[in-house]
Parts: sequence; C-alpha cells; structure tokens
Amino acid sequence: MTCKYRLHPDFSHYEDFLQNIPSLFASVSSNIHKARNELKILTLDNSDFVVKSFKVPHLLNKIVYTFLRSSKARKSYEYSLKIINFVPKPVGFIEFYKYGLLNESYFISERFDYDFTIREPLLDASFEQREEVMRAFARFTLELHQNDIFHNDYSPGNILIKKENGSYVFKIVDINRMKFAPLSQKERAKNFSKLWAHDALLKIIADEYAKHYKVDAYFTDQVLYYSNQNKKIKNFKKRLKGQEVKD
Repeated sequence: MTCKYRLHPDFSHYEDFLQNIPSLFASVSSNIHKARNELKILTLDNSDFVVKSFKVPHLLNKIVYTFLRSSKARKSYEYSLKIINFVPKPVGFIEFYKYGLLNESYFISERFDYDFTIREPLLDASFEQREEVMRAFARFTLELHQNDIFHNDYSPGNILIKKENGSYVFKIVDINRMKFAPLSQKERAKNFSKLWAHDALLKIIADEYAKHYKVDAYFTDQVLYYSNQNKKIKNFKKRLKGQEVKD
C-alpha cells in the first residue's frame, strides 16, 4: 500500500510513528469509542495521543475520497489547524491506498485530559455548579460563532470540558463536518438543537448567550423550537425501528 500524510511542524520527528499507525493501533486492545469509527489512545515519549481510525469506505466512497473530496481524516486535520484554539492539538493524518484507492485513514491529536463532557451536567440535575457550566458553555459557543464556526455535529459527546483554576476549558472533537461562515441568528439558535437538553437548561444557555450578543426577542424561542424539532425527528425514526424514545 502507498500512503499520504501530513504532520504538524511540532511533531515532524514522529514520521515513523505515523507511518506505523496501523500496526500500533491494532496492538492496543482497549478503545475509548467504537462504532462506525474507532478511537484508541497510543502513548509515545510519555505523551498520550488519541488516534481515530475511520471506517474503510465502500467502493463508491473510495473513488470519491480518492479523486473528488478530501478524506475525513484529512478534513479533521485541516479543520483542526483552522480552529486550533478550540480543539485538542492536531498531530497529523495519514491515508493508506490500496489498488490506487483510499483504504484506511487515521487522524491523530494530543489527548485532552478532560474531566467530563457536556452530557453529564445536561443529564444530572445534581451536577455541581450545573448552571455555571451551562453559562460557560453558552459563552464558549458564542466564541465559536463569533469566529464563524458552525459544528454540524454539536452533540454532547463531542464537547469536552476541563475545570481549571475555577473556570471551564472547552474543546470540541469529531470536527470533519464543519461550516465556516458568518452565522445568522437562526443558525446560531439551531446549533444547540443536538444537545438533547431540557427546555429549562436551554433557556439558561440562551439567556447567557443573549447577555453577550445582541439577539432579538425570539432567540430563546428559536433555540427551543429547533431542539424540539430535532427530538421529534429522532424519536419518530426510533419508533419506526421499534426502539424506546426519550424526552
């Protein structure tokens, strides 16, 4: 197999590590996520790195990702460079080609030692300083929006949080689907829709957002509307599959 790769200049000496990612990845038995894609932690020079192995695409997508579009691994790396203050530091990406078509691909970043994701305070009513976390999250989201960043999968598992010196540090992951452009109020409100949050929490988030950015009186209503629309669509699909639905 042939390969294409790129390394962040700070990790230029990790070329051998990158080129041996498939065997190193396979040698680690435990993972931190396994679904369509798989994430594992690899250690090198006493530092931990998160390696994301993307699912081998089917034939049509192999052709598309080889000739027409950037691979998800490459987009993850390039987008990380573009929004480097908001993500774990990118190390690099590598693509392996078989018979001239994209086969395996990996994205590597530094491990962000987070304390929890936004999911925990969203679900746990007794979470310590829950409202403070929600308000900090609103300000972080506004910072993304003010930098023309729209995360298309802004869902609980993709928002990492570390408590540091009495404040909260946020990082976003799973960023291969992003939009970079000035955002309308509608788009800003819609970006909260995948949190699956209760209306009371969304009102807190919208209230804090509005304190720091001029929105009209309908902003909170928009946030609630798009959230409830997303819930209805997801629950409808679950009912079709005979799965249990949730509020």
